[in-house]
Amino acid sequence: MASPPQRRRAARHHQPLAADTTATRRGSSAGRTKPITVDAIIETAFGIVEREGYRALTMRRVASALETGPASLYAHVVNKDDLDDLLIGRLCTEIKLPQPNPRTWREQLVSVCTQIRDQYQRYPGISLAALAAVPTNVETLRVSEGMLGIALAGGVDPQTAAWTIDALLLYVNAFCLETSLRDGHDGKEVCNVSRDESLRRFAALPDTFPHTKRYAAELTSGTAADRFLFTLGLILDGLGDRH
Repeated sequence: MASPPQRRRAARHHQPLAADTTATRRGSSAGRTKPITVDAIIETAFGIVEREGYRALTMRRVASALETGPASLYAHVVNKDDLDDLLIGRLCTEIKLPQPNPRTWREQLVSVCTQIRDQYQRYPGISLAALAAVPTNVETLRVSEGMLGIALAGGVDPQTAAWTIDALLLYVNAFCLETSLRDGHDGKEVCNVSRDESLRRFAALPDTFPHTKRYAAELTSGTAADRFLFTLGLILDGLGDRH
């Protein structure tokens, strides 16, 4: 008899997904012979997020896309939180971790963060799953373990290194979520304002906003990528004499 999904979820935290984790479709699709697998569920979920945004992702929506009932999914995935864990873990498999180098550890951390950003931006809003969940997937933990090792190799003390990695990941998640919201991937209509329009609005402010008016160009300068790298550098530079 197959083990319950809760037990398989726990096993996934310590070993790779079993390739033969399958079950027969039930409900409206009971006559079909093509099995549902964890991989099929993950790929279907990614497709939904890519087309419609993360907020459209539900267990019922995945089941519908697979032409089955939600009960068939629960034979493999405990619940939506478990699905989120699997999705973030799958994205983390694409992250390449360098061998920690004491001379280039800052650049290495920036590179890893940039890779995470690029993976999350493939699937609008999916960083919300990373923000809401406590990481337990071995691939997700592999990335945080690697980042911690890089910081430690740079001479950062363990407590500061731990909190720095947390701050970096929190910023990457928030950056990707903001980008998704700004681009309207949450299903809401978005009115983006150009830089020129922002400059005009700032210029029209009353004199009670002297700094905003005077430094409007600075406030509106730079691309999203420029600001991303700037903030990562700000966090790492803030370590100062702590390492």
